[in-house]
Amino acid sequence: MSQVNPETNTPESTAPAAASTQGCPFPHGQAAAPSAAHAPNGCPVSARAADFDPFEDGYQQDPPEYVRWAREQEPVFYSPKLGYWVVTRYDDIKAIFRDNITFSPSIALEKITPTGPEANAVLASYGFALNRTLVNEDEPAHMPRRRVLMEPFTPEELKHHEPMVRRLAREYVDRFINDGRADLVDQILWEVPLTVALHFLGVPEEDMDMLRKYSIAHTVNTWGRPKPEEQVAVAHAVGNFWQLAGKILDKMRQNPDAPGWMQYGLRKQKDHPDVVTDSYLHSMMMAGIVAAHETTANATANAIKLLLQHPDVWREICEDRSLIPNAVEECLRHNGSVAAWRRLATKDVRIGGVDIAAGAKLLIVTSSANHDEGHFADADLFDIRRENASDQLTFGYGAHQCMGKNLARMEMQIFLDEFTRRLPHMRLAVQSFTYVPNTSFRGPEHVWVEWDPSENPERTDPSVLEGETPVRIGEPSGHAVNRPVVVESVTAVTPDIVKLRLTAPDGRAMPRWAPGSHIDVECGDTGLSRQYSLCGDPDDACAFEIAVLRELDGRGGSAWIHSHVKSGDRLRIRGPRNHFRLDETIERAIFIAGGIGITPVSAMARRAKALGIDYTFHYSGRSRKSMALLDDLIALHGDRLQVWAKDEGRRADYAAILGTPDASTQVYACGPRRMLDALAECCAAWPDDTLRVEHFQSTLGTLDPNKEHAFEVALKDSGITVMVPAGQTLLHALRAANIDVQSDCEEGLCGSCEVRVLEGDVDHRDVVLTRAERDANTKMMSCCSRACGKRLVLEL
Repeated sequence: MSQVNPETNTPESTAPAAASTQGCPFPHGQAAAPSAAHAPNGCPVSARAADFDPFEDGYQQDPPEYVRWAREQEPVFYSPKLGYWVVTRYDDIKAIFRDNITFSPSIALEKITPTGPEANAVLASYGFALNRTLVNEDEPAHMPRRRVLMEPFTPEELKHHEPMVRRLAREYVDRFINDGRADLVDQILWEVPLTVALHFLGVPEEDMDMLRKYSIAHTVNTWGRPKPEEQVAVAHAVGNFWQLAGKILDKMRQNPDAPGWMQYGLRKQKDHPDVVTDSYLHSMMMAGIVAAHETTANATANAIKLLLQHPDVWREICEDRSLIPNAVEECLRHNGSVAAWRRLATKDVRIGGVDIAAGAKLLIVTSSANHDEGHFADADLFDIRRENASDQLTFGYGAHQCMGKNLARMEMQIFLDEFTRRLPHMRLAVQSFTYVPNTSFRGPEHVWVEWDPSENPERTDPSVLEGETPVRIGEPSGHAVNRPVVVESVTAVTPDIVKLRLTAPDGRAMPRWAPGSHIDVECGDTGLSRQYSLCGDPDDACAFEIAVLRELDGRGGSAWIHSHVKSGDRLRIRGPRNHFRLDETIERAIFIAGGIGITPVSAMARRAKALGIDYTFHYSGRSRKSMALLDDLIALHGDRLQVWAKDEGRRADYAAILGTPDASTQVYACGPRRMLDALAECCAAWPDDTLRVEHFQSTLGTLDPNKEHAFEVALKDSGITVMVPAGQTLLHALRAANIDVQSDCEEGLCGSCEVRVLEGDVDHRDVVLTRAERDANTKMMSCCSRACGKRLVLEL
């Protein structure tokens, strides 16, 4: 496992160094023979590293599996066949993306296989002079161009393209819907993204077959290994592509006010002639045609192939299309279209414990990072409900993250919406999948599918063609990740509290959870979603249990559950999620619950008993008959449980319960706000963060611009500055600037929108962070918290 050195912002290994004078921490067996290969730093090259060849079919078919050995045993190694250092773990690769000064992108479009003099002469005859683009440009030139050209890629601007993408997807499916068999790549997944790309760029629709040929040639020329006899033909195609890009750009200059990103660039050239130059526009024209469609076409083909290889998952999204946004993220993680990027070390640096010299070339295998068990639990499992799926590095990260990521997400979501509506019964045909051999971009050349046209849903239900699933432009929120459950039982445990036992519809085990976890329950079609703590036994893998208090003055969720939910019903839930964890290493615990706050605390006390932790348990309520789970708790905890029933004249004295401050004791509490406030006052003299609490409600209201102030946020990793107006949350300002931030409740309750703070004082308004975490000032909840002053610096 590696970590980032905060002094240099570069990766360092946490593994113990091996006895090697070169500093390599990875075992290579016996001393290498005199003829054995060595890396440039003198480190002997292992047999697996010596055999590494990304042009082999194993890498093309499954890059993460091909380098599994490296990810697990030798995460940074030198490849003699390639002449590159290869990096395979998530933390190392993200740190490389984060530091685009030490790790220059300048070689990203360099030919990975040098071509011979004949092919080079062909390219020269076409005047080929591909310059720097947003992909391979260093600072200080890169960021000014990126800022100038970013606006058309923001979510607000991309919304205008959605109707066209939907229309094209519908029209292309119409062409083969009654055939019963189709190659999705040839018949829709290549041409539609190409048409969308041309529309987005403002390019007239030229001969698509020719552009496809040119695009593949560009990929082979840059990232492939064409044979000597193939290099000349590839060079002619690339040369023609270059000249075509120049001709199209010349036509655009005659009408720069027309729609399209390239015309946008031409207009910006008038105001920023030194930033948006002629050679830059020509290079971007050619690179943009490739980047804007090829990766999207490949990503969608990979996604369809992956989903159809998992029929249960395909059936799930066909039945519940709200899962599509997160399914897209998981497809991009599990089987994305970008296998690797390249970087150049500009100074001596240490990555994953290996010393690498200035001038070294790096192949950073992002597809391997996306399968790193250190970041993604059960990384090889295809899980469309994975909460951190959007941490995938397929789009890169930081200042050079793909600007077109949200256009790609939009197209993929629309394709899946169309296919799940109209072809839910399609299946993969028997076939072998082939790929264009190259190090970086991958997608099957063909995806053959079959179905029975007589079973097409629209033949019996024309309304299938009427609906459309809303597209989420940008990273999906937690609201998109739900799972169906069956209500096994509804039990009244007090006059005002019911306990629900929830199981999986297919009888499978429920996700594992730890005490303090909660789930979000969607309340039918009301649009309400409410959080309820799990109160059952964490060792019971068959079901989740929650207890719900009917709140007459609540927001409607509990009233809906009490009046509508019955045994056998289906509900949708999200989670479990945990921001109220029990520290299982503590010596002593005091558990305090008030009213329905018993739900998370009961699970904690059960776990403390199982672990042998010394604890006391205090439960307050109006009366014993109003206190949920009481009989079970008395049976389980005996004398450790103290019941404070108001109608019996027993009121909890928190000062007496807590006693003398003790550094070895942790206090866990959940209940009414007045109880939590009283406990906070009693714990003021205790060590920081002795008191851990769970809140069910937030006092966060609608922002009042008259009571707030605007502030700016510098995003260190992305290299941009975002203004946050007085009437807007930081979360929404970040999303408007095309920055991905996960979210769920957006009330400061759940903690999913946390961002790291590097500089500036935060006005914390959440109920997630502890006192010590607030004082440390290193993180904030972007949905509600703000800057105390005029500026913050975030690690985004």
